[in-house]
Amino acid sequence: MPYNFKDTLSLIAQNAMKPPLFEPGEPHFWDDPHISKSMLEAHLNPNHDAASRRPEKIDDEVNHLISSGLLKSGYKVLDLGCGPGLYASRMAAKGIKITGIDISENSLNYAIAQASSSRQDINYRRLNFFEMDYSCEFDVVFQAYGEMGTFSDEKRDELLRKIHTALKSGGLLIFDVTAPPSEANTTLQNPWYISDAGFWRPGRHLTLEQHFNYLEDNVHVEQYIVVDDKGITVYRTWIHDYTLESLTPVLEKAGFHIEHTWNDLAGNPYKKGGEWLAIAAKKR
Repeated sequence: MPYNFKDTLSLIAQNAMKPPLFEPGEPHFWDDPHISKSMLEAHLNPNHDAASRRPEKIDDEVNHLISSGLLKSGYKVLDLGCGPGLYASRMAAKGIKITGIDISENSLNYAIAQASSSRQDINYRRLNFFEMDYSCEFDVVFQAYGEMGTFSDEKRDELLRKIHTALKSGGLLIFDVTAPPSEANTTLQNPWYISDAGFWRPGRHLTLEQHFNYLEDNVHVEQYIVVDDKGITVYRTWIHDYTLESLTPVLEKAGFHIEHTWNDLAGNPYKKGGEWLAIAAKKR
């Protein structure tokens, strides 16, 4: 039955309020058949960095980690949030033994098909990070494109504990996070648009996009209120920016010691003011 317009307007108004810090949106984001298809297309698009970095940038990052000796042929590496296997396939080509974990069945199916056609022996698993139960198994745990920054402090610390357990003695956690912008944007734009078909839905829908800053926590959220003939759904992407000073005690508490810092995973030397902060931290 179609919903009442007044109810719709009321629901939009309620959801358009600034949400509490790290309040989740739609929990089954990755299970939606249309959105997962849209996300895979975004991962594979070589012309933008909307979901994954461009192919040449990924090449630079993997080549840096290989040439620096942080990744070596024969190493066992756990790729957290592997998506369609863009990093995993490149590492496997260098003789690294890869296990890739992701929650998106659509992206994993693509990664598995690509590995099969390339005759690469990559172990892909559909698994929530917080359900993994590895123990002293990997030389390196790898996580790219700021995924660590999408979690609340509590979930981040839980993930770090699981990563610590999964690593062999002296193993490395290699990852990147976004750094705070030099000037916070306090006049954020909140566009809306109607689409006959788009990223969120295959048919006509209204998208109300909002951005909120939590300056005291170095956190911001991208919120999308999507309205179609079935109702209203709210999607949120939380992003926690880190400095080296704020991240160091978090890693130390989790049992890691920072060995290397860069402005990105391609190895550009670390200096304050960069857009990204990349870390290699050793399990103590």
